[in-house]
Formats: sequence, C-alpha cells, structure tokens
Amino acid sequence: MDLRRIMETVNMIDNENLDLRTTTMGISLLDCIDSDSDRACQKIYDKITTKAENLVKVARELETEYGIPIANKRITVTPISLIAAASGDSDYVKYAVTLDKAAKAVGVDLIGGFSALVHKGYQNGDRVLIKSIPQALKETERVCSSVNVGSTRSGINMDAVKEMGQIVIENEKINPLNNGNLVIFCNAVEDNPFMAGGFHGVGEGDVALNVGVSGPGVVKTALEKVKGESMDVIAETIKQTAFKVTRMGQLVGQEASKRLGVDFGIVDLSLAPTPAQGDSVANILEEIGLESVGTHGTTAALAMLNDAVKKGGIMACSHVGGLSGAFIPESEDAGMIAAAEKGILTVDKLEAMTAVCSVGLDMIAVPGDTPAETISAMIADEAAIGMINNKTTAVRVIPVPGKDVGDSIEFGGLFGYAPIMPVHKESSAAMINRGGRIPAPVHSFKN
Repeated sequence: MDLRRIMETVNMIDNENLDLRTTTMGISLLDCIDSDSDRACQKIYDKITTKAENLVKVARELETEYGIPIANKRITVTPISLIAAASGDSDYVKYAVTLDKAAKAVGVDLIGGFSALVHKGYQNGDRVLIKSIPQALKETERVCSSVNVGSTRSGINMDAVKEMGQIVIENEKINPLNNGNLVIFCNAVEDNPFMAGGFHGVGEGDVALNVGVSGPGVVKTALEKVKGESMDVIAETIKQTAFKVTRMGQLVGQEASKRLGVDFGIVDLSLAPTPAQGDSVANILEEIGLESVGTHGTTAALAMLNDAVKKGGIMACSHVGGLSGAFIPESEDAGMIAAAEKGILTVDKLEAMTAVCSVGLDMIAVPGDTPAETISAMIADEAAIGMINNKTTAVRVIPVPGKDVGDSIEFGGLFGYAPIMPVHKESSAAMINRGGRIPAPVHSFKN
C-alpha cells in the first residue's frame, strides 16, 4: 500500500468515524448436546471459554498494530433451541445464564444464539425457548435472542408471528429495553456478525471468525466531493469507497483468524450507523439530494446506496456474507432520529425502505399501549417483504410503557435514543388470530 493510501485510511479513521464495527466468533455447540442440562451447560461454558479465550486480546492487538478501532467483540453460537431440546427441561433460562457467564468470562460485549428457527413449524425445543425469552433476557446482560418466523422457501409461520408479538409485550412489562436484544426474522442468515440477530448456523464449521465493517461517515465524505454530479458518478463513488472499507475489514479478519487459529468466515458489508455526528446513513441519503430522509425519493436513493455498497464490497473480498447493506434504525442514527422527530420519517416509510435495504424495522420505539396483535402485524408485514423479495428482513420493535407519540426513550451507548413513533390504531387482531401459515410464493420453487 503506498503512502497516499495509508494517509487516506488514517484520515478516514481520525475524521470520518471509520471503524471495524465487530469481530464476531461463531462457535458450534452441536457437540455440547446432552440429555442432562447441567452437563450440557458445563460443556457449553467450557467450549466458549476455550475457543474464545483470546478473541478480545487479539482484537486489541490488531487495533494497536493497525490503528483501526474495533468497536465490538462478540460471539455467536448454534441456536439454543436445537442444543437444549435433548434435555427435556421446561425452560431454557439456565442455558441463557450460561451463555452470559461465558461471555463475561472472555470479555465480549454480546453473545447471540438464544434463538429458534420456526419458519415452517415448531419442534418442542422451539416452543420452550420462545416461552423462556422474557425471563432469559431479564436474568442476563449480554445475551441476544432471535426467532426466524418465515422464509422465501417455506412461507410465514403465522402462529409464531402471533406468539412473538406476545413475547414483545411480555418483555415490555419486565423491561422495555430487553426488546433491544430480541430480533424477529424472515430469511435469517447463518453467518450474521451483527447483533441482536446473530447466531452460528448448523451449516457453519466448528469455529469461524466473521467481521462486520461500517463507515457511513466515510461514504458521506466521499459524496461531498462529487456535489452536482450525476447518479452514475454517485454510485461509482460509493462503490469505490465500499471497496476500500471492505479491504480493511478483510485484512483485519484474516489476520485475526490466523492468530486465533480458526477459519476466516465472511465480511459483512453493512453500513452501521451510530449516534455520533457524521456517522449516519440518513446523512448519506441527504447528501445524495434529499432535503430530509423520509421524503419522496428516499427509497430510490437507499436502493442505489445498498447496491453500490454490495458491488464495491464483492470486488474487494471473495467471502462476503451476513446481512451486507445499509442499516436504517430509528435510533442509533442521528439523521433518522431528527427526521422521525419532525414526523417526516414514519413507520410506513421505513417499511417501504426495508424492501431495498438489508435489515428491517430496527429499534422502532412505539407507544406503550400498542396491542400485541399490532406488533405481530408489523412482524408479518416485514416477513412478507422478506419472503417475496427473497431477502432478509427483521423487526426489533420496542413498546415503551407510559410513553406516547411526542415522547422519547433513552437507550444509551451505541443505541442513542428514539422518539416514539405513531402506529395505526385500526386493529389487525382478526387476521393475526387466524394463525396457520402464509404459503411460500410461487417463485420459491426453483428446483
């Protein structure tokens, strides 16, 4: 790398909020299955603390050597509903507590995988895990949970959609912030390094190191240099910038994998914002030419941004995976927060935007009296977008007790805060209470 490119990267880090958002170690727990849950939990703890013993140490060494901040160090594990099903236990809270204990022991920020995959139906372990989620999140600090309720191949499990709306409301009664650690998916991916939806899929190897890059500030700064140019130039500029950011992520990921003695998995190309000034996906869209994110043209600008990021990243790295695109949370992103406070950015507009981005209705704060059936209907809408478009979508929605439109909730840290967004008052209960399955779309049959 020549001096000019070195200085360019240094400037990105110092002035444009460039960081590596996460190094995430995926660990298979399939060899920890045991009919005795105490023995299973001990095996889980021992494997995590052995395999991830040096994860944080190596990440910090690389931060120092390369001067690249690594914001989070995380772990994902095999969905616990599969591991715990052999035990016959009536709840899986002890498994969550074990994950939390192991995460604390190795010093990671979060651990994902208190998860169930129910897109085509339930096995007994799925039922037990889902019912355990509220208590599991209550008793842990670093555990993240996810449930996959639909897929393009199988359709949408509406019984699970209904139940997850109820789980969100149960979490609200305990602590609304616990819903920040719960994601409901359609088309969940097996190698997602981002939380709260990360888990280590059964098709993955024993241990893998995945990384998630970021860089909204870098993209915005690059676009400031091409003001007034055509959309072709904008797309090319984003593509070239994503190439540079991804190369950095691949470099760190491969070196970390080598030092840890594990396989290198994937680079997730997602643009992940923070509340920091200049680290906003919304500001990128506004730099493209929107007076405010949420106005007409937002979906088109986001589609172009997402596609250009993927094109640049794929050219930079052969092993791209995870979610890979632009996160559009209501909180975490200063530009999104400002637009929501003005009423320009609504839930309906965010839903339209999720048809072309990588995630879904993320960190959406809604009034505390929102019915469970309305939450379920929001989940169903997002799952339908994912199912029909053959992409990952998700819902992380947070009803806030005692709060209504015009109020806000403070999350702290990377989550920032979120204004309470209005939802439709008209009931969806009759539809949600039907249950059953929405069949897979006709284009799912590709064999």
